[in-house]
Amino acid sequence: MSMSLRVVVPPHPLVAHWLTILRDRDTPSPLFATAMKELGRWLTYEAVRDWLPTRPLQVRTPLAETDGSVIDPSAPLLAVPVLRAGLGLWAGAQEVLPHARVAHLGLVRDEQTAQPGRYLDRLPTTIGERVGVLIFDPMLATGGTLLHTLDLLRERGVEGRRLRVITALAAAPGLRAVAERVPDLAIYTACIDPELDDRSFIVPGLGDAGDRLYGTESDDFLG
Repeated sequence: MSMSLRVVVPPHPLVAHWLTILRDRDTPSPLFATAMKELGRWLTYEAVRDWLPTRPLQVRTPLAETDGSVIDPSAPLLAVPVLRAGLGLWAGAQEVLPHARVAHLGLVRDEQTAQPGRYLDRLPTTIGERVGVLIFDPMLATGGTLLHTLDLLRERGVEGRRLRVITALAAAPGLRAVAERVPDLAIYTACIDPELDDRSFIVPGLGDAGDRLYGTESDDFLG
């Protein structure tokens, strides 16, 4: 794997806690959604730690003047949640970055080929040179969905250090695939799992994030 690919697994007990809730097959959809939201919040917090531009600001406390710093409001951010389950991560990240513009990207995986198909693309036609972009990809299994997203952004001139990727869980094979194609990238995830099964699902993984998030594991809806 290229050493240029930066994969960050924050050693935080809350990240480990919420990932464990996601993994548990008995976690109901409402709690699963909470866990996705919390992971989105904490991983985004880590991803923007050394990335968000700031500017100095002098303020007056009740006792005296003091120097401080605030997020530079002139620095534009674009959040790209990959539907469906990327919305679960963005729900928490939105509380960290409420001023970010959102561009939804709808991708669905072909279960036979494990390749992504696109059904929605709300990416801006033009993305300025100063715009920072955060991709919320629910899981990185084969890497196909993320690579497809990165290709679309590259067509609009966005790559390299302007990007951050937030994903709940990553698999080693998918990270290798991404590193071979896009080495200059930073990915923030709760854990790296070792392998994929014969259906290209992450093992031990957490199952299908979209189905578990929205309670659609079955096509039946019984009252």
